[in-house]
Amino acid sequence: MFSKILIANRGEIACRVAATAKKLAIKTVAVYSKADAQAKHVAACDEAVYIGDGEGNSPKESYLRWQAILAAAKATGAQAIHPGYGFLSENEDFAQACADAGLVFIGPPPSAIKAMGLKAESKQLMEKAGVPLVPGYHSANQDEALLQKEADRIGYPALIKASAGGGGKGMRIVERSEDFAAALASCKREAINSFGDDAVLIEKYVQRPRHIEIQVFGDAHGNYVYLFERDCSVQRRHQKVLEEAPAPGMPQSMREAMGRAAVDAARAVNYTGAGTVEFIVEQQGGYDAPDKMKFYFMEMNTRLQVEHPVTEAITGLDLVEWQLRVASGEKLPLQQSDLRIHGHAIEARICAENPDNNFLPATGSLNVYRKPTHSAFERSDLRIDDGVREGDAISPYYDSMIAKLIVHGATREEALAKIDRALSETQIVGLATNVQFLRHVVTSGAFAQAKLDTALIQREEKALFHQEKLPLAGVISAWIAHVLIAERASQTSDPFSKRDGWRPFGISSRRFALEWHGKEVQAELSYLHDGATLLHIVQGGLKLQGVFTCERDGDDVKYSFADQRFKASVHAPSHEKGQIAGIFAAQGATKLVVMDPFLQIAESGAHAGRLTAPMPGKLVSFAVEAGDAVKAGQTLAVMEAMKMEHTIAAPKDGVVAEIMYAPGDQVAEGAELIKLAA
Repeated sequence: MFSKILIANRGEIACRVAATAKKLAIKTVAVYSKADAQAKHVAACDEAVYIGDGEGNSPKESYLRWQAILAAAKATGAQAIHPGYGFLSENEDFAQACADAGLVFIGPPPSAIKAMGLKAESKQLMEKAGVPLVPGYHSANQDEALLQKEADRIGYPALIKASAGGGGKGMRIVERSEDFAAALASCKREAINSFGDDAVLIEKYVQRPRHIEIQVFGDAHGNYVYLFERDCSVQRRHQKVLEEAPAPGMPQSMREAMGRAAVDAARAVNYTGAGTVEFIVEQQGGYDAPDKMKFYFMEMNTRLQVEHPVTEAITGLDLVEWQLRVASGEKLPLQQSDLRIHGHAIEARICAENPDNNFLPATGSLNVYRKPTHSAFERSDLRIDDGVREGDAISPYYDSMIAKLIVHGATREEALAKIDRALSETQIVGLATNVQFLRHVVTSGAFAQAKLDTALIQREEKALFHQEKLPLAGVISAWIAHVLIAERASQTSDPFSKRDGWRPFGISSRRFALEWHGKEVQAELSYLHDGATLLHIVQGGLKLQGVFTCERDGDDVKYSFADQRFKASVHAPSHEKGQIAGIFAAQGATKLVVMDPFLQIAESGAHAGRLTAPMPGKLVSFAVEAGDAVKAGQTLAVMEAMKMEHTIAAPKDGVVAEIMYAPGDQVAEGAELIKLAA
């Protein structure tokens, strides 16, 4: 076993590897960028080395600089490098460079990475190994007329996929033959920009597809096992949102067949270490006919996956420990006959993004980051993997994932209840997150009934997006209760410090100017002579009135308004534009803006006629020039942030007066990109 390893990654996976290494008495070395100098993974390791260059923040200037990573390993005496997932984890050149430098790459051999790295070549290899493939065209000839002919032969809808692609990039669904040429051209442009290779393959587009993957492990002694399956069908932008193990409704015969196929795939490339063989499953008989499901090989990820904790939960194994043992030359700890499934596990990916705005990534500080406590669960049934702490910033340079929330239950129904409870106790203030969206998904009828496919989010969009579970009265009353209780706590014995509204005559009132869901709310609290308080709430034409009371309940506030009783947790960290209050209750959570009337006046009309960056990032391209007439909704520019591309569209009809930046420029959130004239 190694005495010291270097972790060539960041975030929660680096923290995860460091924790397992500590358990095995292995010292660890962290690498970090300028943006990550104070990151959690740096503190989790025994040593840390800065690997930045230039600005030292972007992946190209830090975590992708493998020469600097090799130098850090040599300088610190590390014997092996764990690549985590992402960045260099599937880079055959890096794996080979590790070997050439006398370092152990904790992953598969470079030959296996190369064999599985290109979709077309890997599918040809799998076909020889007898692994089922989706009907399609996977050859090297990229003649456009031939590709069109092959798509017509396969039938529509057809899927065009970049051969070197991943992460949902370079993919187009084509419904009709006459649309194929335009879709192919678009796909090739995206592929060349993203991967430097515009080769594509054509496949049948599977209807009602489920994304099911098999965790495999191999060692250097020729032993292979599969650790059962995970269902990763709930996706947005072709990227996973929720994962669970085992896959609901999976017949044992199909589980074993997929497991054998996954092992055959691994054996075909002499695989060692942890890998994931991904299958697309066609539900030919609908959601309730598991006996009519067919599976096809999609691709192999030659690394540990983000969703590996659900496999660990149902097997009771530490897959990182297995990685370290296999990489040090040991045999697999268990054989296939030793492995069993115990219960059901679900993982939710908590990301900094706004689901109601096309999942636009968000940046900012974790002003409040409160996680569910183990005291509310059996300790083994709740797990939180993260690489951040309260107060940390989510930057635009890396992935938008904040944490992974994993629960385990005896049954899927029990796991569903636990994941919803854990999400309800997750409180984040400072930037937009998908926590409430995840709650909507796990409590939706489709997910609860396991009617799963990769289009679930689109199918159920009416039940998942723009959902507000808290009533206006409960939200506004929560803020006022928070204010009054804080004032009571600051009172002294001096009667003049009291803010109870007492007057010798007349009625005292105080007003609150708030904003909820972009609409102004006026609230007025009146102190009556009998000691009661009367609350008036007005939003547009809606008027509410009733007696109001409040009291502290531990870290929460309990309050009543018009004979309705509520309980919530309220957080209101300072903000450069006043206060943004996060309100969290059992039913859901929401954000309330505490208005600053002076700031409102100053900012009035400040952004008229401007088109600004919705987040920090890099400008990839502009689709227009100065003087062009544009229509509302027309694409004007493309930005890249948090490893994803985002389209900037015209908010209204107009004429491009001026373009403020050039492709390749880094821009801050709110930077004016284009001036539009009427």
